[in-house]
Formats: sequence, structure tokens, C-alpha cells
Amino acid sequence: MDLSVERREARRFCAVTGGRGFMARHLVMALLRSGDWRVLITDLGPEATLSPAENGGLLGAALRDGRAVYASADVCQLPQLTKALEGVDTVFHTAAPDHTNNNFKLHYKVNVDGTKNVIEACRKCKVKTLIYTSSGGVVFDGVHGLFGVDESTPYPDKFPDAYTQTKAEAEKLVIRANGKNDLVTCCIRPGSIFGPGDMIVPILVSCGGMMFVIGDGNNCDDFVYVENVVHGHICAEKTLSTKDGANRSGGKAYFITNMEPTNMWDFFYMVLEEFGYKRRFRLRIHANLLMPITYLLDWSYANIFSLYGMHQPSMLTSARIKYVTLNRTYNCKNATEQLGYKPIVSLKEGVKMTTEFYKHLRA
Repeated sequence: MDLSVERREARRFCAVTGGRGFMARHLVMALLRSGDWRVLITDLGPEATLSPAENGGLLGAALRDGRAVYASADVCQLPQLTKALEGVDTVFHTAAPDHTNNNFKLHYKVNVDGTKNVIEACRKCKVKTLIYTSSGGVVFDGVHGLFGVDESTPYPDKFPDAYTQTKAEAEKLVIRANGKNDLVTCCIRPGSIFGPGDMIVPILVSCGGMMFVIGDGNNCDDFVYVENVVHGHICAEKTLSTKDGANRSGGKAYFITNMEPTNMWDFFYMVLEEFGYKRRFRLRIHANLLMPITYLLDWSYANIFSLYGMHQPSMLTSARIKYVTLNRTYNCKNATEQLGYKPIVSLKEGVKMTTEFYKHLRA
């Protein structure tokens, strides 16, 4: 037998749901680069529409020679999903709606009902491992700040938005599915993800370097470079693939960050300085002035404007004000000790690589 064919047959088969999303694209590339996997990419599009760079690079080559396969599959459609996951060993479930769209029905349909379908498809297809991309926000209530919290922090009684509420519900489903039908599960809770292809940089640059600080400007966040989130997923899979690791980490959730909590506004300035913007006077806006306005906008868009197809700007919501004025940092000790996770790209390096990507794109 040809050695290349033998190596190809020896690869394990994994699937990435929502595989054309921001973090998922980086995960797919890391899985292909490892040489250990044949990767099934599932998403809503009828075909994988690649950028010129993707088509001429590793992803395009992998799709052409069979190391990667694309399947149009909606997580809300169990028959599609079951057909797609046939023969898969491991599922990385990343599919989710845009978190800035505070549409509860949409988030529940995709995050909760979709995750139920993923679990059921895993059962039918005898998938061995399911790793779910959750969110650090599943323990955030929008009222109390979080500083260095670990996984013992309970889910809140009330959430600031539909995204985190339904992510928490989906996470519970994945955790409860562990050990049933020989399926081993795990949840990854990233901090605020940034990197090439994110929306943080375009939003900051669109403001022309002007910084409007909401609140006292002292709140910290746990930004995490996208490749570190990917690394956290891969560490989880490697851990769950062993008997001891599955017993130790199966049915658990883990925070994944850069382990470099930083002042949120200083992070934004660090990004802007890479584009040549000088530090300007920070225009401060009291959150107490904005909250009544955003509550009125929340109600107006939910009850009036949405009837005419109008969507509320993502930066003008009461939930967004809560996210940018309160501390949200997490302790990764459990991920380090139990998954062997350690950031592979520093915050400064991540900012540099992200801004270089956008500079090249803009050029």
C-alpha cells in the first residue's frame, strides 16, 4: 500500500460544527496542521466558500485531497446532522449565532435545541468525544463583577443577554451527556476572544482612534488570543482520549484565557497604538447616564422597531454597557493542571499578529 494512503487512513476523523465561524476556522487549520486528523467542516452554507488565501493554502489543498470534507448541515436539523457525523470520532461543537444579536428565540433554537441535536447525533453515530465551545459569560449576571473566579462559581439566576443564558443551558446539556452511550464530554469557556478575523479591531479602528470610556475605566477583562482558545480545545481532546483523563475531566467545564488579565481600555489602546494612533484624552461617559437610554432602546427595538425589520446597534444595548463596565476575569488553574493547558501566544504577540493581519488586509 502507498505510504501516503496508509497515513491518510490512520488519521482520526473529527467534525467541527459551525466550522466557517471565526474561532472554528482557526481550529480547523490547527487540526489539519497537526496531521493527526481528517476534518469534517459543517456549516449552513451549501458549499465552503473560500477566500483566495484559503483556496491557495492548506485548507484548499486539504479539501481537494480529502484531508478535509465540507458538509452543509444545520445543527437545528437532526437528520442532516446525523448523516454528516457518520463515522466521526470526535465532535468540536462551535456553532452559535452572532452573540451581538439579542434574539432569544434564535439563540435558544441554535444553542439549546441545536446542542440537543448534536448530542443525539453523537449518540446515533457512536461518537466518542464531544467538546463544546461555551463562554466565560455563563457565570456573569451583568450586576456583579467577576475577578479571578474559577469553575466553582455557580450559574447566575439571571443573565444579561440571550447568548449567555442559552450558552449556559447548552453547557448543562453537554455536561449531563457525559458518560451516557459511552460519550465523553467537556466544555471550554473562553474569555473575550480576539485575533485575525475578529470584530474587535474593525470596531476600534472605525472610531478613528477616539476612545469613549464608559464608566470609571478601571474594569479588567480576560482577553484571549484565538490560537490559545484553539489550543485549549486540543488539550481537552487529548485529555479525554485517555481513560484517566476521561475520568478526571469528563463532564467538566474549563475557563481558557491568556492568563494575563488586563485593564480593558488599556487593551483597546494597545491595539490602536499598533495602528499608529496616539493616546488621546479619554472621553468618559458615566454608565448611569447611558443605562436609562439603553433600556429605552432595548424596549423600543424589541416591541416596535423589530416589527419593521430594524435591529438594535450592538453597542447601544443595556447588556453591552454591563460588559464594558464590570470586571470579568477567570482563573485557569484547573485547565492548567487537568488539561495541560498553557497559553502558546502572549497577549502582546497576539495583538501584534492581529493588527498585522488587518494592516495586510487593508493594504
